[in-house]
Amino acid sequence: MIGIILTAATIAVAVAGFVVSRDFVRNRLRFVDAARSPLAPLAAGVIAFVVAWPLSFLPFITITTAVIFAFACAFGTASGIKALKRGDYNERQIRA
Repeated sequence: MIGIILTAATIAVAVAGFVVSRDFVRNRLRFVDAARSPLAPLAAGVIAFVVAWPLSFLPFITITTAVIFAFACAFGTASGIKALKRGDYNERQIRA
């Protein structure tokens, strides 16, 4: 039973990392030239791992969860960069 909960939590963390990093790149970093660098996904993955690694000392979060979270953030960043190149991003309107 614990294994199923850990697997579900790992999948949820991976999906959340992918979606949040993709949306962050598409919405917040669309005018930043450094975000379009080929090294940006690698940097995002390394930073995500460094942030998630101390949480692996908790009982239900493993180092595998931190690694999968890092890969999800890296792939989410790459997906956000591809969306920017296609011109597929959210236009937010400022309402007065």
